[in-house]
Amino acid sequence: MLTTDKVTVKFGGLTAVNQVSVHVEAHRITGLIGPNGAGKTTFFNCISGVYRPNSGSVIFEGNHIEGKKPYQVNRAGISRTYQIINLFKKMNVLENVLVGMHPRLKSGYLSDMFRTPSQRREEKAAYERAYEWLKFVDLQDHALDPAGSLSYGKQRLLEIARSLASTPKLILLDEPAAGMNSKEKEELDELLKRILELGVTVLMVEHDMKLVMGICHYLNVLSEGKLLAKGTPSEIQNNPDVIQAYLGGE
Repeated sequence: MLTTDKVTVKFGGLTAVNQVSVHVEAHRITGLIGPNGAGKTTFFNCISGVYRPNSGSVIFEGNHIEGKKPYQVNRAGISRTYQIINLFKKMNVLENVLVGMHPRLKSGYLSDMFRTPSQRREEKAAYERAYEWLKFVDLQDHALDPAGSLSYGKQRLLEIARSLASTPKLILLDEPAAGMNSKEKEELDELLKRILELGVTVLMVEHDMKLVMGICHYLNVLSEGKLLAKGTPSEIQNNPDVIQAYLGGE
């Protein structure tokens, strides 16, 4: 589904991502792990259109998307969450999900202004669909609460619901378990499985190794901007270079 070929990102004299080539197979959960500062979020930013790589390519379903704007990448079928929660905290929970649906809505400026019958039908359907996404992540009881009033873990779930609301083929999750307690992480594990059942492919950055090793089909390990290793969870757990650089080797 997604292939990056020798993607490189430089900030002045610093090379944050150095010729990283990753393959993401459809209908799987692929993990991207590594120490803090390894370049994982920068790599996500290349895929989602926040950064344009200095060199290399990003190919999604056979089409080059490197250098495209974030909204163009989203319309192509890729959505994402963020390492630092990025919600509209004064808007209510349901409205945040509606924001995620915006790229798929057809009503334009004039139909919105004059409240045409087609616009009202689409708006009603959008509210109903947004509420279904809240039910999917078990936030329906908070639909009218300000997004900023949710616990940190629930804000993470709201970001996932908003991202799913754009009906992506591939979702990029940047540390979805950050700030969650053990019970919330168990629920996230089940949620990820249900996302996969929807037909949505997952590429995930995460530091919780228990979650990663239990849920991912394939892993890529970044260290100092370079791809250190790739393989199944069991292969990564037994890779001496990964153990030394990241998993606690002496």
